[in-house]
Amino acid sequence: MNSRIQESEKSKKKRWYRRLMVKYRLIIRDEETYEEKLSIKLSRIMVFVVISSLAIFLIFITTYIIAFTPLREYIPGYTDVNLQKDLYDLHMRTDSLEQVLAFNERYLANLKLVLSGEEPENIEYQKSDTIKRQYSNITLNRNKDDSLLRQEIENQIQSYSITGTQEIIPTKKTTGIKFFTPLQGIVTNEFNPVENHFGIDIVAPKNEVVNATMEGIVLFSGWTIETGHVIIIQHPKSYVSIYMHNAVLLKKGGVHVDSGEPIAIIGESGEFSTGPHLHFELWHNGNPVNPRDYMVF
Repeated sequence: MNSRIQESEKSKKKRWYRRLMVKYRLIIRDEETYEEKLSIKLSRIMVFVVISSLAIFLIFITTYIIAFTPLREYIPGYTDVNLQKDLYDLHMRTDSLEQVLAFNERYLANLKLVLSGEEPENIEYQKSDTIKRQYSNITLNRNKDDSLLRQEIENQIQSYSITGTQEIIPTKKTTGIKFFTPLQGIVTNEFNPVENHFGIDIVAPKNEVVNATMEGIVLFSGWTIETGHVIIIQHPKSYVSIYMHNAVLLKKGGVHVDSGEPIAIIGESGEFSTGPHLHFELWHNGNPVNPRDYMVF
């Protein structure tokens, strides 16, 4: 009895396998002429394998597109691939804007102090003081040979200085401060506060560059009817320099300039100008001083 049941089960399996392996012919004919256009032999197992392979291929392609291409942005639930980068850029811009805003606030406060005749705060001094505190724990041991080499190099630099007439007058006013001559030319009008001439006039060839006499922050860079294109720079130690009658201004308000850096082009702008020249003023603690006491022209 059991043997008959086993034989029947085996025969059923053979029949099922044979059904899978039975081949069928798929014929495509012309509708009008019944001419055979295409003939394909297929079996059930072959159809199953082809459909399974196609399904696996489609699943692989869909997974690749979602994982490695920007097309996944259009699928609900997925974010922009550049979202993290955009967030980082926005964070950096926000941080930069906060620093610029804080600097502009200090700049406007200084400008109000200057206009009211009070002594402005030194922005650059605060900045350098902060940097100095960050590295206050660094200690350097001075070496005797290094000191001798440093002294020898400094003597050579002084002997072969390229600054020419950019020398410092050894007065008490300029101790520890170096001034750069803003323009090389001929002085045609001297400092005379009695006649309300609080600076000196320097005549030079056309298109000559005007340089900053010392590092600092540009307090004002703009146009006035009487003095033309004017640029005003606040320096450390409560010094302020003024450059009038320029043809072109190379720096904007609020920027930092280094000593000797180009800031303008000589010109003859303004009603008070009588030709291409630079009217240069130097103020200390709110009072005009003679530039010749601080530098050689």
